[in-house]
Amino acid sequence: MRKKGDLPTKDCASCGRPFAWRKKWERVWDEVRYCSDRCRAEAKRGKDAADAPGRS
Repeated sequence: MRKKGDLPTKDCASCGRPFAWRKKWERVWDEVRYCSDRCRAEAKRGKDAADAPGRS
């Protein structure tokens, strides 16, 4: 068993905070970009607002 400090980490693409590997991300670790559902939703919301001109 690994210690928590020995797990790989990444920085969140949205908030920039570091987050550690989780068992549920075992097969898709290379694709994980966000630390939480909230950060993923905020990134998507920000992207949608930038893509739609004329909206406020």
